[in-house]
Amino acid sequence: MNSKAVDIFENAPIPKAVMVNIIPSIISMLMVLVYNLADTFFIGQTKNAYMVAAVSLATPAFLLFMAVGMLFGIGGTSLISRLLGEGKSEKALNACSFCFWTSSAVGIIGMLIMLLGADSIAKIVGATPDTYDYVVEYLKIVAYGVPFLVLSNAFSSIIRAEGKASKAMAGMIIGNMANIILDPIMIMGMEMNVGGAAAATTIGNVLSAVFYIIHFVSGRSMLTIHPKFYKAGNGIAVGILAIGIPASLNSILMSVSNVVINNLMTNHGDMAVAGLGVAMKVNMIAVMLLIGLGTGIQPLLGYNFGAGNRKRFLGVLKFSIILAVSLSLVMTVICYAGAGPMVSAFLEEPSAYDYGMQFARIYIISGPILGILFVMINTIQSMGAALPSLILSISRQGLLFMPVLFIFNKVFGTARSLAMAQPVTDYLAAALSVILAVVAFKKYFRERKENV
Repeated sequence: MNSKAVDIFENAPIPKAVMVNIIPSIISMLMVLVYNLADTFFIGQTKNAYMVAAVSLATPAFLLFMAVGMLFGIGGTSLISRLLGEGKSEKALNACSFCFWTSSAVGIIGMLIMLLGADSIAKIVGATPDTYDYVVEYLKIVAYGVPFLVLSNAFSSIIRAEGKASKAMAGMIIGNMANIILDPIMIMGMEMNVGGAAAATTIGNVLSAVFYIIHFVSGRSMLTIHPKFYKAGNGIAVGILAIGIPASLNSILMSVSNVVINNLMTNHGDMAVAGLGVAMKVNMIAVMLLIGLGTGIQPLLGYNFGAGNRKRFLGVLKFSIILAVSLSLVMTVICYAGAGPMVSAFLEEPSAYDYGMQFARIYIISGPILGILFVMINTIQSMGAALPSLILSISRQGLLFMPVLFIFNKVFGTARSLAMAQPVTDYLAAALSVILAVVAFKKYFRERKENV
């Protein structure tokens, strides 16, 4: 690892080390948010709420393949940062090459599945007669970008493991800015509507992936994607999948839960589905910022865990928690107070707007504890704590969310009660994450030599 990265990870004052790592990560996440909002905003300018609903319905399928990228990205980052902390640079090269080639193969398979099964997927995600054609059109176009989506999501994380958070951010910005610029051109200028949003998203993902590939083949990285370093044995595949699968399960279950809640929400009409989709976008303003904070500190925590530096690990964790709680409170106020203007930017149809406004303010009830939740998630992943990570991943959007959602639907049976299931689940998940992080810390650091 280059001396600058080592100095940041090992010696820089903790506030500086944290900020250097999280600022590019937060900016990257905010760029992801902006491009998500841009799709919905420009589709909203068509004045067709069915198109807005269609993009919301198609999103879970898109998130499913983002989860595959997260599997290799988070799993790879956790393993590589720990290996670098332990001084095992050769094995880190093997892990990086494994992530690239395996994720590429999975991405190609995903592309074929989406292309051939777009009609079936549209039915599964809850498309109605009014939204079905739009959903199918969107899916068939974004399918071509699936391999690049997987790669860009994987390597925007892995590059951070070698201390190059700014490079990771640059790749995300390039792809997202291309999407934002192309959205109005393709959606309105070329009158491609939903197809334009899908095409802009696909091109953005291609550009991000190409940027990361150029970084590795240029020789400016200490890691490599060269096939000669590809190795799955010696604990590499197991080490990546042990953390990557639980991390991706959370996103997969999020996609599944979105499909379920969208299907339940269709009982209240397409305008309720459109309102829910926009409310999720508004809530993402807080969520993405705090996810950026959590993912930003993971390489820093992972490196110090690998080095056995318990004191610095705890120092980084404490500072991050304080920062996360502060940001959580600020974002809660902003999203609650600004819900009206933000929803109106996407929806003009009165009933869709009313649903969006209600749901946005319900979702942000989670705001105050989201920071703690995402810091704890990444703390657990940074230690390679596979079982606690798995428990938390299947609980938040699965074992906790699904029962709460169905109970609320059965007992209350209203659109508002369906939206309320998410914040209730988030508070339960935050409490669980703290418990699991404490247990993991006590167990896994016991196996490391302390470096006081």
